[in-house]
Amino acid sequence: MSRIGRLPIDVPEKVTVAVNGNVVTVKGPLGELSQKIASRHITVKVEGSQVLVERANDTGEAKSAHGLYRQLVANMVKGVVAPFTKTLIISGVGYKATVQGSKLVLNLGYSHNVEFDLPAGVKAEAKEGDDKDKKTLQVVVSGISKEAVGQFAAKIKAARPVEPYHGYGVHYSDEVVIRKEGKTSGKK
Repeated sequence: MSRIGRLPIDVPEKVTVAVNGNVVTVKGPLGELSQKIASRHITVKVEGSQVLVERANDTGEAKSAHGLYRQLVANMVKGVVAPFTKTLIISGVGYKATVQGSKLVLNLGYSHNVEFDLPAGVKAEAKEGDDKDKKTLQVVVSGISKEAVGQFAAKIKAARPVEPYHGYGVHYSDEVVIRKEGKTSGKK
């Protein structure tokens, strides 16, 4: 049995989980999320204050979907109680980030600004970085859907990948940027 899939999901107070056919809906203080269970081998049951995800048989498809859907439901339960956040670091001379209404506007050294429309349920905040030696900015992306937050943060990161010599670009706050040594003069 899947080590992740067999674990029950504890449902905190103020959170309700409803299963209607193959759609799981989770409501909490921060909002509502729903997930369609696309595998015919997976069933979701609500028993008391726990949610159980079970598989019908031991086929490869059922095994691979078991842990996946259990974790998706667990992320929904966590997200409606406390939002997920991703912090991105923007470092570079003249790089700027601002939130204008429902758009995130980035100046990343291109001849034009890079604009992103904020997806539904996702918030972004641009602020000065913690590092005083370098001019860095932070963009904090938050929301109740872990998938939406991660996807939007990945789009921002892809707008200007980090270059390895000076470290200019966009990267996650917990990401280790591998730096290369610059050229030397060749004299000994």
